[in-house]
Amino acid sequence: MMPIGSSGLKFRKAAYAACLAVLMTCGTVGAAEVPLVDGTHWTKSAPEVKKAYLVGLANAIQVDVAFQADNPKASMSDFSPKVAEGMKGHTLDTTLAAVDKWYAAHPDQLQRPVVETIWFEMVVPGLKKTK
Repeated sequence: MMPIGSSGLKFRKAAYAACLAVLMTCGTVGAAEVPLVDGTHWTKSAPEVKKAYLVGLANAIQVDVAFQADNPKASMSDFSPKVAEGMKGHTLDTTLAAVDKWYAAHPDQLQRPVVETIWFEMVVPGLKKTK
């Protein structure tokens, strides 16, 4: 993840402006059009698709963390900062491998959303290590 410091202010403003522009120019997407990616989707996807999902998830979290950095009410109780903290030391490859390994070991739980698997199998244990 990109460090957030004084140079991050310019990034935060640019990211916010870019997100706002995208939201304004895109048609509305209904919740039914965007599936919640679960283990069934994950296990049937090519590694490039899995990485694209993880990059999208990481980018959304980075933008939220940057936005919250300017919000005095934001705290470690917020979702994105917790994910960023709990995932320290992980890369795309280690995350992809961990999710692959989890679904391989739990074929009866393919209905579990990938984001939930990342949260409980990686983020929560990572947060316990940082305390």
